[in-house]
Amino acid sequence: MTTNQPKSVNSLLRSVIDKTGLQLSFVLSGNFDSEPDSPSSTPGSGQLLGEFTGPDTPMLTNRNGELLHALEHLAAKVLQLEPEQHDRVSFDADGYKETRDRLLQESAERGIASVRATGQPYSFPVMNSRERRLLHLALKESGLPTASSGEMPRRFVVLYPEGSAASSLELATETRSPAPRTPDRAQAIRNSFRRR
Repeated sequence: MTTNQPKSVNSLLRSVIDKTGLQLSFVLSGNFDSEPDSPSSTPGSGQLLGEFTGPDTPMLTNRNGELLHALEHLAAKVLQLEPEQHDRVSFDADGYKETRDRLLQESAERGIASVRATGQPYSFPVMNSRERRLLHLALKESGLPTASSGEMPRRFVVLYPEGSAASSLELATETRSPAPRTPDRAQAIRNSFRRR
């Protein structure tokens, strides 16, 4: 990776902020020049981190951080990262991700308690790929099997009881308890315009 690539992300973000009129500032950090798996890499190397501040940061974190994640996606595209490398770009605003990660940990603990108490699989709400990955990691310590289920963009994590084969239970779970419901996206967009 060359040092020009983070500069291209800087230009992209500056352009988006200028053209949209958002009152935001940002700081990019990290050691993106090194590859994350190289022998000389240090923890956090190979990552591009961004922190947004300003009066319009709530716009970045509304709707589960949808705009924040979109900016990460654009930055990953500018950096020409493969989809499995998109987690090398991480943006935050007002501690949103730290709070969200804490809530995911609490959700994992509730799911583990529920599965152990009932012996039944537990379906978590629909999440983006970053959150699903973090949830799988948080659940791994329990020793209970997990699997992602559902079709994009409505994928979610299912936690299974001990001794269950997650792959064989996944189909049975989907027929017993469908994917968690979220409002129809098109309807939600229409409703947001009606309130104006």
